Amino acid sequence: MAGVNSHPPLTPTEVEPVIDSLDELRVHRQRRLALAYRLFGTMHWGEQGDGHISARDPERTDCFWLLRYGVPFQDATIGDLVLVGPDGSVVDERGDINPTAYYIHMPIHDARPDIVCAAHTHTGYGTPWSAFGRPFRAICQEAVAFHGDHAVFDDGEVDIQSTDGGKRIAAALGGTKLTILRSHGLLTVGGSVDEAIGWFLMAERVAEVHVKATDAEPISDEDAERCTASMADPAQGWKTFNWAIRSRVPDLTVVDPSSGTV
Repeated sequence: MAGVNSHPPLTPTEVEPVIDSLDELRVHRQRRLALAYRLFGTMHWGEQGDGHISARDPERTDCFWLLRYGVPFQDATIGDLVLVGPDGSVVDERGDINPTAYYIHMPIHDARPDIVCAAHTHTGYGTPWSAFGRPFRAICQEAVAFHGDHAVFDDGEVDIQSTDGGKRIAAALGGTKLTILRSHGLLTVGGSVDEAIGWFLMAERVAEVHVKATDAEPISDEDAERCTASMADPAQGWKTFNWAIRSRVPDLTVVDPSSGTV
């Protein structure tokens, strides 16, 4: 139904739903993951085969879901997602994966049992800013969300070829929600797919401001800390993602697990 927005209504107080059934939660995460890939596709991210978004399986928590290799981001469906095991194998043999996604994401999921999703791709502003190897400064509203809550992976390995590289990224990330991979790009994590992608969108906006406003006057630490409580709340990341998919991915079908559509 082209032109029909099938997203449920969004309210200012809405947050990530609580789902007790593991089967229902799996389908929910898969749907949000497929939407996240589609959203990245609308921004022309991942068009050169770069980037990946993972979502932890709610039952097999040492495994995560990825988009199978070769599917354009904008075409992602639930049926295109594959479950990746701890050893990097595709559990259900439904397709191949980008091995770099395993090298980066598995160590992060291992190190951070609190997160559901990790997202990384090469973007128009995040990648240029990462070439400086510097953290963000509080020079715009979105930057306040990362005030004291992001890190820099200051490492020369820009093409991760083993889980050793992923472990170093995980160590740099620590307990934060964003790491700037020097000369590589941005990587965000969150307690849900929506939150992690919301942080990624906000981080890209912050990188854009840094690239364009090179001599910007920073917000004072006092003002930044006062605003952090609201801007850094996980609900802010969730809402950012939900606004974005309503703006960019409006034409959806109802989830049908039997057909694998989204």
